[in-house]
Amino acid sequence: MAFPNRLLEDIRARTGLADVVSKRVRLTRKGREHTGLCPFHNEKSPSFTVNEEKGFYHCFGCGAHGDVISFVMNTSGLSFPEAVEQLANDAGLDIPVETPEAREQAQRQAGLHEVMEAACAWYEAQLRTPAGRAALDYLRGRGLRDETIRRFRLGFAPDGGGGLQAALTAAGASAVSMLEAGLLRRPDDGRAPYPFFRDRVMFPITDRQGRVIAFGGRMMGDAKAAKYINSPDTALFDKGRTLYNYANARKASFESGQIVVTEGYMDVIALSQAGIESAVAPLGTALTEDQIRALWQLAPEPVLCFDGDTAGQRAAGRGAERALQLLQPGKSLRFAMLPAGDDPDSLVARQGVGAMRQVLEAARPLSDIVWDIEAGAVAPDTPERRADLQARLMKRAYTITDATVQEYYRAMFRERLWTTFRSKRGGQGRAAAPNRGSGNSLRRNLGGMNRRAQQAVLAAMINHPALRDEFAEALGALTFDPDLDKVLQRLQNLFAERIDLDLAAIKAHFSQGGDERLLDGVLERQVYVLAPFAAPDATVEGAREGLGHLIGRRVQERLKNEVAALGRTAAESASVEDEARVFAARRDAIESDRLLADIDE
Repeated sequence: MAFPNRLLEDIRARTGLADVVSKRVRLTRKGREHTGLCPFHNEKSPSFTVNEEKGFYHCFGCGAHGDVISFVMNTSGLSFPEAVEQLANDAGLDIPVETPEAREQAQRQAGLHEVMEAACAWYEAQLRTPAGRAALDYLRGRGLRDETIRRFRLGFAPDGGGGLQAALTAAGASAVSMLEAGLLRRPDDGRAPYPFFRDRVMFPITDRQGRVIAFGGRMMGDAKAAKYINSPDTALFDKGRTLYNYANARKASFESGQIVVTEGYMDVIALSQAGIESAVAPLGTALTEDQIRALWQLAPEPVLCFDGDTAGQRAAGRGAERALQLLQPGKSLRFAMLPAGDDPDSLVARQGVGAMRQVLEAARPLSDIVWDIEAGAVAPDTPERRADLQARLMKRAYTITDATVQEYYRAMFRERLWTTFRSKRGGQGRAAAPNRGSGNSLRRNLGGMNRRAQQAVLAAMINHPALRDEFAEALGALTFDPDLDKVLQRLQNLFAERIDLDLAAIKAHFSQGGDERLLDGVLERQVYVLAPFAAPDATVEGAREGLGHLIGRRVQERLKNEVAALGRTAAESASVEDEARVFAARRDAIESDRLLADIDE
């Protein structure tokens, strides 16, 4: 069965190679790679490496080399179609049914690649003709060297005429294939097709393998048409899934540890010419989920670089909103804002690449951008506005689907709210007395569950997979002993990757980290004697009821005591900071009521 290239690219983009390999090989992270004992030959010292960014594994001992598909084939005895189907199912991707039409479509796409390559070469040649002189002067006027123009294969589409169609026809392409590739457009009134790009500087757009799949064109002259246009979506080109210069930036990003996202073609080209080659750009739209995931294949924290004007700030806000729900441990975005009136192209031209590197080094985390969006809307100078700010920040945090990342965002926002409200007070009056019964000391005093109860909660999560998602958010309100909190964090990371992990797999994972004894303590017989609902042979309904009562009682007790203690402190100190803490604690109590109501249902 022949699979579409897009499906294979999706599998490689959405499947963590190290995650797949680690099911067969005990991996150790070293820098940007993982190492372990090769599964394909017997060895005593590791020579097997996994490079997540480049998407391949390699053994320096036996020479084994491949990607995630070949690894599954070679370790599971599966054929190529079987491995593709297994990985696609794991990634939640639909596999197209092979039909004669599908085979014909695959052949047609192969032909379209040839047509696009021929068109690119023709556009390049036109740039060096008299008709393309103005376009060449424009590019040189923007500071591009001839070497850069050739490397990015920039070209020119003449105004009108049938030169492109004639050249491609002579090369064996049909008018139908030119229409399918987006090179020609058919008028609605039935006239003959005409070139889609006319009188424009041409920027070839490639796929991840570096094959030309589309073009961007910049208008020449003073016409009222759009300054920039891209090819329409075709069988080869999907604007929302493609990033300009991705193929070239992949190697550079691995070497630099950074990927920079700019707003346009010229920004990418100017940065590359200046030595920052790990730059890409979306194609005239805000970043999509697919594009963000593709960026994370190159670097854990891509830097989004926006112009320092109002439009740039709006674009940063849209990028932040889109990324929040996708966040994972270790995967985020950073934001670099340019001086007002500058884009990367103009900043490099005026002040050199050093100024641009300073902008990138000063990039701010996503959490800061979200804070600025909400806190900058209205000054939080009244109780009502402060309540509204907290509500908006928490609403943002709740869009994060990963439970661990969400909890850290909520905690950070609470801390910043307290700090902000304290600074409004300016340190005057009795605001300097926040330590009485509040903060970390209060949390220590209200630690909640004893050690056996903590172990029972963890055991129930291990033995009853169906309850893991249901209670994930409620667990964030509990306090665990440091060593048991470590167990909880490791379990949550495991569950985020695979909900169906059985006890044997969990024990194997803990044995790798040398924490078997901690896990054994959680699962020992005395825990089940005191908390039968946590045992493996307990029913799911019994485990749900037992967990609900245990967690609910501790959370409610803790939060009510915290509200009361903070209320007393606020009454004594009359500080804005303590007032804010009381409000935050009351809101947590309300959140707890909601969660427990959901559990009871």
